[in-house]
Amino acid sequence: MDQIIPFDPERMIWGSAPALIYLEIAVRVGVIWIWTIVLLRWVGGRSISQMSVVEFLLVIALGSAVGDPMFQADVPLLYGMLTILLVVLADKAVDHAFRYWTTAKRLVDGRPTEILREGHLSHAGLDKKGIGPTEVMEMLRRAGVRNLGQVEYAYMEPSGTVSTFLYDQPRPGLTIVPPLELRRLPAPDALSGACCTSCGLVRATADGTCAECGATEVTRAERLESREISSA
Repeated sequence: MDQIIPFDPERMIWGSAPALIYLEIAVRVGVIWIWTIVLLRWVGGRSISQMSVVEFLLVIALGSAVGDPMFQADVPLLYGMLTILLVVLADKAVDHAFRYWTTAKRLVDGRPTEILREGHLSHAGLDKKGIGPTEVMEMLRRAGVRNLGQVEYAYMEPSGTVSTFLYDQPRPGLTIVPPLELRRLPAPDALSGACCTSCGLVRATADGTCAECGATEVTRAERLESREISSA
């Protein structure tokens, strides 16, 4: 291994590689950028919470590009500076594409997904996003929801957040406060009806499997009281 000479201007600025190395860096940035976007789309919004895929990727890419030239003696400053410039330019290009080409945003960030409709969870929506009922119930509790019967529609946004739209008058549904895991679930009765403990779908009897998710466990459908709504 060659001895490193401290403060050697040629090593610090240009390095000893051929000039085509700068073109190779540009190609590498493009390949890694696209590959990382594909993987982040696959991982999904929950892992990047409240940041778009492009914003999350910008943080990762800049963190690596800024760090290496700072302490890696064999990485010339121009390599790092070029990488940072290309990452920022790529981010600006994507922002520009989002502004003038709506399809670009759908391709990179994805679309909102309906995860709840008319007081019960959407099995198809949960499968699409790769999340379970307990995770959605946690997100809804954070939004102030106490009973699934309050919610007319809920959507998981590309950022991983959940947007909820409430009924003016709540319907009977599955109570999620306290969480199901922390209480004994009351048995259904003929007056209130039964609701699935997995998705919250309300039905007249406790017999059979849930038409939405196929689960068999049920509890009593409960309506949120007015005092509970005002305190939520």
